[in-house]
Amino acid sequence: MKNTNYSVKKHQTYLVLLLAVLLSGSVSAKVNHYIGAYAQAGEWSLLPSQSEYSGSLGVAGGLGFLYELQAGKNYKPTRFLFDIGVGANAGMTAYTQSSSMTEPLLNQRDLQNRPFDYVYELKDRRDRYNNMALQVPIMVGMQHRRFYMLAGLKIYANIWTQAQYSTKINTYGRYEDIDDLRNMPMYQFFNGISKSGSVNTSLNLDMDLSFEIGARLGLVTDAVGYDVPKRKIEYRLAAFVDYGLLDLHTKGTKPALIMPGYYDINPSSPNYVFQSQSMIKNLSMNDVMSTRDFASKVQNLMLGIKFTILFQLPEEGKCVICQDSYKQLPMRRSGRRGMQYEE
Repeated sequence: MKNTNYSVKKHQTYLVLLLAVLLSGSVSAKVNHYIGAYAQAGEWSLLPSQSEYSGSLGVAGGLGFLYELQAGKNYKPTRFLFDIGVGANAGMTAYTQSSSMTEPLLNQRDLQNRPFDYVYELKDRRDRYNNMALQVPIMVGMQHRRFYMLAGLKIYANIWTQAQYSTKINTYGRYEDIDDLRNMPMYQFFNGISKSGSVNTSLNLDMDLSFEIGARLGLVTDAVGYDVPKRKIEYRLAAFVDYGLLDLHTKGTKPALIMPGYYDINPSSPNYVFQSQSMIKNLSMNDVMSTRDFASKVQNLMLGIKFTILFQLPEEGKCVICQDSYKQLPMRRSGRRGMQYEE
């Protein structure tokens, strides 16, 4: 019986030592919590697919707040990062039409009652989109000494969008039996007339793949010890890219131009009301992304620079059982006492 009791207590001692080793390994992993803010700016494009338009060009910027969790083993330079935040973005981006576009008003009658097509020719068309969005980034990554990187998703909730359009318009008459008639104001054939306008529109909810890579600024050291200053504030500078996964626009059904009737300026028409530029003044335009056949899909792209500042939250109080200590563990074996270390 005595040997049996000794064997049980011996195994109990080994179990306590094993748990102590496991515990010391677990507490060596250190978790820090940060809150902070970021500012970003860069080039913003909308990329239409299966379209005669190339991608737009513009600028965008934003501000936001974030929470970051850092985890890693004590005295190791590599840390796991998890970020989540909320911010606001604002930007403008514009499509520029590189070639001219024609829109005919078919089967009209001129002042001499001859049949012809009244043609609008648009040059240097520009469609600019101003936008404001809420942004929710959810990112994971790693930090190693001065270097860090993050990857994840960013959700963009577009809350306000305005389209502004402008173009130069030439108008002329296209006849079957004679050359085109141009620059004849009496027929309302004009050259170089400016037309512009704006309208509120909308962009859909977007989800972007995001990648960020950069460096920690300031003094970075791997030294340890109580006399080594601990960084409570982190500064970062990085480059980032956001690429949209969803279609930002709703496929349009509108024509590029809503054209008036030419009969309004024909004196032989019962509806005749003379206006010197009625074919221009009564012309309506639609922003390019709302027109039919613009694109099958429009995706978001932003490339830029991001600055982040993080403030470390107060650490929890130290656990008593985690402190280095020494105590005697009585072990009944021939009147001897054993020793036990705790970490």
